[in-house]
Amino acid sequence: MLDSKISRRSFIKASAATTVLASAGTASFQDWSSKYVKASERTEIKEIASTCNGCSSKCGIIGHIKNGRLWKLTGHPDHPYSKGKLCARGHGYATLVYSKERLTQPLKRAGEGKFEPISWDQAYKEIADKLNKIIKENGPGAVSLTEDPRATGKFYSPRFIQALGSPNYYTHHVVCSNSRDAGFLHTLGVTATSADIGSAKYIMFIGRSYGDAIRPSSVQSLVDTKENGAKIVIVDPRLNNTGNLANEWLAIRPGTDLALVLAMSHVLIKQNLYDSDFIQNYSIGFDEYAKELENYTPEWAEKLTGISADTITRIATDMGKAKPKALIEQSWRGAFGCNYENSTETGRAVALFNAMLGNIQQQGGSIIGTKPHLGALDPAKYPSPKKPELKKAGQEEFPLAYEEQGVATIVAKNAMEGKMKAAIFHHSNPALGYGNPKYMKKAFSKMDLIVTIDVQMSETALLSDYILPDVTYIERDEAIESLSGKTPGIALRQQMVEKVHPETKPIHQIYSELAKACGFSQYFNFSLDELNEAMLAPTGITYQQLRQKGTIMFPDMTIELGKMPELKTPSKKVEFSSEKFKEAGFSPIVKWGEPKVSPKEDSFRLITGKQAIHSHTQTANTPILMQITKDYDLERIWMNPVRAKDLGIKDGDLVEVKSSEAVSKVKVKVTERIHPEAIFVPSHYGITSPYQKTGVGVGFGYMEHVPFDFEARSGAGNMQEVIVKVRKVKG
Repeated sequence: MLDSKISRRSFIKASAATTVLASAGTASFQDWSSKYVKASERTEIKEIASTCNGCSSKCGIIGHIKNGRLWKLTGHPDHPYSKGKLCARGHGYATLVYSKERLTQPLKRAGEGKFEPISWDQAYKEIADKLNKIIKENGPGAVSLTEDPRATGKFYSPRFIQALGSPNYYTHHVVCSNSRDAGFLHTLGVTATSADIGSAKYIMFIGRSYGDAIRPSSVQSLVDTKENGAKIVIVDPRLNNTGNLANEWLAIRPGTDLALVLAMSHVLIKQNLYDSDFIQNYSIGFDEYAKELENYTPEWAEKLTGISADTITRIATDMGKAKPKALIEQSWRGAFGCNYENSTETGRAVALFNAMLGNIQQQGGSIIGTKPHLGALDPAKYPSPKKPELKKAGQEEFPLAYEEQGVATIVAKNAMEGKMKAAIFHHSNPALGYGNPKYMKKAFSKMDLIVTIDVQMSETALLSDYILPDVTYIERDEAIESLSGKTPGIALRQQMVEKVHPETKPIHQIYSELAKACGFSQYFNFSLDELNEAMLAPTGITYQQLRQKGTIMFPDMTIELGKMPELKTPSKKVEFSSEKFKEAGFSPIVKWGEPKVSPKEDSFRLITGKQAIHSHTQTANTPILMQITKDYDLERIWMNPVRAKDLGIKDGDLVEVKSSEAVSKVKVKVTERIHPEAIFVPSHYGITSPYQKTGVGVGFGYMEHVPFDFEARSGAGNMQEVIVKVRKVKG
């Protein structure tokens, strides 16, 4: 059993390596900056407010431009995610603008792994002709578009695919938050809440780590609330980098988080620590759920989780007494984002536990954010395409999934079955990161047309028929970004430098010109500036003001905490029992469910997670960030010392990791910061594209070991339902 209550002294000792790594990332950039790009006192520095693209958070940044080139970045002081700070990824990924390995011109496949340059006009004509032919022969449902959305893409991409008559628009959330989103959506009416960390008195994180550089402001808020006496508990098979701020680490058995939350909910009821007034006024189905919870005692959960019954009881009791300023943080990918067969149910159970604490829309609790009211294009002048009558592929198989995001991996499944004939990928790399690469490659080979729009030659680009070169986020304007939260706002990504490569184009221009070639330019008869002007119209803010400030918040629209909003569930209330789940063929109330697979004595569960210096494989080809990886061997897998000793493995040894899908070789980090049943591999490595010379060959991609699969309720990728065996090999 691993049940670790950590003292301040032992915590500092255990996390020393973490502190070194975190400081090394910052110091490396500062050294590089001062050595190579220090501005002279006489040089005029132009400052441009924008947003980062180092990860999906899109923090506010200030670009400092010297002699027409990007000199450095700093955090935007007004943006709620950065608050004047910027993480290592934000600094490092910006160097992509000057990378020698960028895509610089349109390419057409000329054989296996071979491409020839073509003109934009040729690319547009050939892609349009093939799309129209596929639609004529197979219908618009045979065409799809998938992206990791950014502000402009979120507007243009759905519009483009709908103009083709297809509903098949997808996002990367199938390997990020699909399970959490489905669980929250059918419980609270939103796919995610936010956490009022700064006012909370008791915070539990399940598989979530602010310390691994999600948003700088989140880390600062956690530091502040810690200094104010808040209790912080980490539930995670590995001691992640938030450990420096935690009071307690519960090294839970992977895949059993649902059992923990059910048992904690049991304690709230047994000790009458739930908010009965909140339940009575703002929920339905509680009595049915409470009866089910009678089965899930702390003693029952101890056998599954490895966390003692006393610990479960103590924590649940303390959280109940601290309500409503206590919460389980909403996570994203975490333990209930896309990892296990029971992750959707875990997401539901977490949302319901918070509801039992009565913390919804309360200070120090879970906040359902608000958005600013933005305008839209005049439909008489700028007509929108008709909404397709077809259902999105995957919607019938996974009716509980959030329809707007969809189940992106259904594209590959339908391609295998001959139903999906064309796919467009923008700012996404599904061939490496969405599903088993061998399966994805085979599926893509069965399609008639694949188009990739990207900045780098990704694994997906290598499998494409046409590659269209995007500009980097440093070289483009984008659509206005709406900031949701307790206080809403808007942010604008702006062009900081002139295009480095003349033949590259921003995504809004690519869609508009391709639409003309396809024969529906009437749906793109506006400029990006006209779109942004229309969006700003109701706010009273001028485009010039937003360009100058970059980020503008609306304090007069701040949510009134303590006032419960009408929820967007069918009942308009918190749903402890869901008819939507019942209609989909599942239990209307949350019940315990096992993970799909479990390790035996001679095997491990392969789990993954983030490091503070990388964003999945997106940043792996960034020399300044990858150098930190190499300096500290951060691509290694983590193994518990007890298991390592049994296998005759020492720290730094080369080992073979074997699953049902693949065999990989990598060095080992032997550490007590990992559960004995698990092997942790960071999610940022395994690049196979030879065009990404910095990233290729470093570590291994965990997706190689993940069977192509769908979680039954949300369609998520079951990213950690992987069993591996490990053995020492000669170097």
